[in-house]
Amino acid sequence: MPDRLHALTPDALVMMDTIARTGSFAAAARELGKVPSALTYSVRQLEEALDALLFDRSSRQAQLTAAGTELLHEGRRLLQEMAAVSNRVQRVAKGWEAELSISVEDILSVPTMFELVEAFCGLCDGRAGGVDGGDGSRPGTRLRLRSDVLAGTWEALVSGQADLALGVMGELPNPGGIELRPLGEMSFVFCVAPHHALAAAQEPLDDAQLVRQRAVAVADTAQRLPPMTINLLPGQDVLTVPNMRAKLEALLRGLGCGYVPEPLARPHLEAGHLVHKATAQGDRLVRLHYAWRAEHARQSLGRALQWWLQQLESPTTQRALLERHAGPLS
Repeated sequence: MPDRLHALTPDALVMMDTIARTGSFAAAARELGKVPSALTYSVRQLEEALDALLFDRSSRQAQLTAAGTELLHEGRRLLQEMAAVSNRVQRVAKGWEAELSISVEDILSVPTMFELVEAFCGLCDGRAGGVDGGDGSRPGTRLRLRSDVLAGTWEALVSGQADLALGVMGELPNPGGIELRPLGEMSFVFCVAPHHALAAAQEPLDDAQLVRQRAVAVADTAQRLPPMTINLLPGQDVLTVPNMRAKLEALLRGLGCGYVPEPLARPHLEAGHLVHKATAQGDRLVRLHYAWRAEHARQSLGRALQWWLQQLESPTTQRALLERHAGPLS
């Protein structure tokens, strides 16, 4: 086994690739700067180490056997992976993270988020309009997006599952090493379907009326932190759904009542598919933040995280994340 592993060197894999591309030992030897006899000897050594015939000697051309074809395919894959690892190591050495994980609160604008992702991928891919790292390097940073709800967004950050959290809400305990910045405020409005029992009820609705109706709530994704419960009354029947868009669908079907971000509810209110009802508590205004792990100074952060933080400082980007939702349920 050690002989086999030692035989599968990058040079051996390049040799196999060159022979297959050029179609002959002689042509491959010229490209590699070797004499044909030396190349033939290297192939025989590789065959002996693997205990497999890689080329059909009955053909004048460099005809691969089934084993040789398998080695060629896997060898090319390994060479690509080696090159990718080498490039990634260089990028990390220049300050670009290998991976950046971002937790996005479910109520933020999906189109705006993907516009930011598209801009960042433009840096990685070198597409038109992309800007490099200032020293000619491009990020190559893998992005990992996750959708979280309520305390789950904060938990993802403090537990190390995310490097950046967007849409953190509420006053949550900071274990240290976390920087928090305001993202903006989002208004939540109480909505029901036109055919719901509360649609024609006199306003403002009080708790005695609400507690008799099923509420639709989005489940907090926190696993370790105490989950947040918002706008639910003791003893009230609850339909729990996985995300805000599912909640919106449930409300449209008249399956319950509940508060929805005004920007998300707006097209349905304008179309008459939902009815905004005033409650005794009134509409809710929620302050949202973005946060990141910052055990060290801002200058020492990875360059990918620095890029995202720079975008998030823009008031235009902040407003878009809060306001620019796509069309109904899209």
